[in-house]
Amino acid sequence: MEGAKIPYKMLALDPYSTWLGIEILKSEIGRCKLGMQVREEMLNSMGKAHGGISYALADTAFGFAANSHGKYAVSIETSINHIEALEVGDYITAESVIEKVKNKVGFNVIEVRKNDAIVALFKGVVYRTAKDWK
Repeated sequence: MEGAKIPYKMLALDPYSTWLGIEILKSEIGRCKLGMQVREEMLNSMGKAHGGISYALADTAFGFAANSHGKYAVSIETSINHIEALEVGDYITAESVIEKVKNKVGFNVIEVRKNDAIVALFKGVVYRTAKDWK
């Protein structure tokens, strides 16, 4: 399967990302940019977006970009730093760029943004399997 199409297939098979309202803004081999809008049912007890919302967007971008090289790739370690709280109606984006694939393990840093401001930094380690996307 052509790498740039893999994220679309993955999204179609992913009910959680679909429920979140994640949309693919850009898809190329080694690059995926996603966006979504924060909804009321995504808020925590303080009236701000639950931290898992920006995490899920970044993790999805990370997975889509990693898999776009044509092999099944799974995250083996991830973390996030939340920089700014998000409100209902905020539209956030996350872009993952994984240009070089030299071995089975890869590392990536993803900026979650609201407009031009970085609202979170996600770090991930991915393991690339030998299994091809079909």
